[in-house]
Amino acid sequence: MVELVEKTAAARRRTDAPGALRRVARRARKRFRGRRAVSEAKMLGRRERRSTDSVLGTAPVVVSLTSYGSRIDTVHLAIESIARGSVRPARLILWIDSVDDLAALPPALERQKARGLEVLLATNYGPHTKYYPYVESQTRFTVPIVTADDDILYPSDWLSGIMAASSAHPDSIVGYWIRRMSLDADGLPTTYTSWPYASDTRPHAANVPLGVSGVLYPTGMLEHLRENGDAFLSIAPHTDDLWLHAIALRSGVPVRQIAGKPVHFLTLPGTQEVTLASENLAGSGNDRVVAGLYSRSDLEKVRGVGA
Repeated sequence: MVELVEKTAAARRRTDAPGALRRVARRARKRFRGRRAVSEAKMLGRRERRSTDSVLGTAPVVVSLTSYGSRIDTVHLAIESIARGSVRPARLILWIDSVDDLAALPPALERQKARGLEVLLATNYGPHTKYYPYVESQTRFTVPIVTADDDILYPSDWLSGIMAASSAHPDSIVGYWIRRMSLDADGLPTTYTSWPYASDTRPHAANVPLGVSGVLYPTGMLEHLRENGDAFLSIAPHTDDLWLHAIALRSGVPVRQIAGKPVHFLTLPGTQEVTLASENLAGSGNDRVVAGLYSRSDLEKVRGVGA
């Protein structure tokens, strides 16, 4: 009996060996990315303190992001990562929802304002603050908007990659990181965490753009967002990615991934203790939104029926 138990345990160890190796590799990659992020943040901090160059360029696009709380003290690093880009936007806007925070900006943001950054007061729309204040502030849209996150360090070719993809597909939403909604045998969405990442650049009704890595929304999509107003407050107040996908789906705006594989850039150290994304995933917040947001006709489009 003891021999049988030992053989069974040995067999289990052999079976689990590939999984154990994958876990070790994932931890090693995470540590490596963490060290890279620390080094990158230090370099960007030095660059920001020394630079007098404009954060703006000639690309016909608005880059828009928001920040809040303690992240206001570090958002200048995300902004500087955009400002060091080989392609820079015609406008770069940071939305802040606190009058007090706006009146007492960190010195780094004041320096970036002198270089062309706009820091504007906005209503608190949660994650929708990164785009909706711009949408409601415009009477007409002549250029697309690119949304960014305040806790990501973007590479120098970030915006150039987005603009190249948009130039090739000017009527499409394009982003670096796309999830693909999956449906069960009854045509209903499976759990959000089971949705795979896109593995190609083709448009698909199931493509859900993830704002964290950067997403460009063309002018036509901005018109549809303005038409829908702030209805997201009652349907998806904490989940902008799903709301934006639903509007694109209903409006017939294609969604494409920029490359064949999704890309998640370096995360700013010290900003991930509790994130909205982790709360949504761990608490099934996204699944609750999906259940209330997508209609049967929406899901038929995702499945390819009547699309």
